[in-house]
Amino acid sequence: MSRLLPRIICFTFAALTLVGCKKPDQPMPLANIEKDYDRQLPYGQFALKKIEPGQYPKFGDGWYKAKGTDLRQSIVNSIHYLNKPSSKKYYPLGPITHERALTSLQAFLITLDEANSPEALDELIRRDYDVYMSVGCDDVGTVLFTGYYSPIFDGAREPSEKFNVPMYKLPADMKKDEEGNPVGGPWKTRQEIEQGGLLAGNEIAWLGDRFQAYVFTVQGSGFIRLPDNTLYEIGYAGHNGHDYTPIGRQMIKDGKIERFKLSLDTMIRYFQEHPDELDQYLYQNKRYVFFQESKGGPYGCLAERVTQYHSIATDKEIFPRGCLAFTDTRIPEKPGESMRTFRQFVLDQDRGAAIRAPGRTDIYMGVGDEAGKMAGFTYSEGRLYYLFLKEGMKPGQTVTQNDATQGGNLAAGGAPAGETEGEMPSNAENGVGTADSAAGNVVKTRTSDAPVTKSKPAAKKAPAKKTK
Repeated sequence: MSRLLPRIICFTFAALTLVGCKKPDQPMPLANIEKDYDRQLPYGQFALKKIEPGQYPKFGDGWYKAKGTDLRQSIVNSIHYLNKPSSKKYYPLGPITHERALTSLQAFLITLDEANSPEALDELIRRDYDVYMSVGCDDVGTVLFTGYYSPIFDGAREPSEKFNVPMYKLPADMKKDEEGNPVGGPWKTRQEIEQGGLLAGNEIAWLGDRFQAYVFTVQGSGFIRLPDNTLYEIGYAGHNGHDYTPIGRQMIKDGKIERFKLSLDTMIRYFQEHPDELDQYLYQNKRYVFFQESKGGPYGCLAERVTQYHSIATDKEIFPRGCLAFTDTRIPEKPGESMRTFRQFVLDQDRGAAIRAPGRTDIYMGVGDEAGKMAGFTYSEGRLYYLFLKEGMKPGQTVTQNDATQGGNLAAGGAPAGETEGEMPSNAENGVGTADSAAGNVVKTRTSDAPVTKSKPAAKKAPAKKTK
């Protein structure tokens, strides 16, 4: 999922899909495929704008899910990340300081304890928090929401007649920076890696389907079901430095799959029936992800676990890492048939190769085939909001009790020595998962050679921190 997941963590199957609903009375709210959701943030502009209470979404709609344990654990994961000394180098980001990011999470745990109804939650947010909205792709807040997930495919750790498609570990001679980018510029392309035999002996696992292996390299992490029925987890270790190119749009353009039928399942079936066309399409995406053994994931780019429906992937150059957010969009109720409102609290804990603009967000849908279907049919416009404790409010005013049981102990004590962003938590073996795709083949239309704009210092405000 991030570094990946995830290093988009997980396999972002939103990354592979754009689809429509078969029920004419319940049309899927497809975003405008021609709209430039990947429009870069203008130089000097902050990706978030503070809004007035009259513009707030219905936060109370997220109360029911917020009262469960998943959101709390996701918040605790972000608190753990923000207690790592390395997290401070990404702040301030615009007007958001590291201290404010951390205390906002601590405070919200207490807010959840105090809110005994949807109405109470709305009132507490209005009282204690400032709300910011993403400027989106059009400066009025329009964001394209897609989905990603962690795949589970059959495979083995040794080659056989059945499992003969290799996936590779990071080349021994490749040096990478802390974000996983190869030092010195792009390495070999996907075609050169797969056809040249350059990494023979450097395999980490073998799959039986070439397109499934491609999905893994787009997703950046996932699970392999071994012949003894155990799961072998592999995570993101780095990439070859080339830009991500979605292949779904080209398949639609070539008439291979109808626009409103494109999904991961239809692509898998297509290439099973037309294996002779794999080279033609897969090699259009020059980007390749390398793997390492992982354990306890899936993890996002913060080296913290991502949580189903409560973790999102955004552009980490322009959005505050680990912070509390709220989505107002739609996701599938029954994939391919009907949609439902998705107003939910989430944590910004991942990134994706295709999620490189204020108008893009990926929602983590979980692990396995059902999660993949959900991710594959998620393609809707909406709004993305961030919540921060009001300036001048001291943590002690809000977070004074129960924080030891809800994660405040992490905030007070800090992260274990040696844990920095990009390193695996102590319960994991080697690397961090990272979702390298984070959007569907059709949705991912960004031309990655377009530069990601950093925020320019504004008058009387702290300059936005640049990320690698």
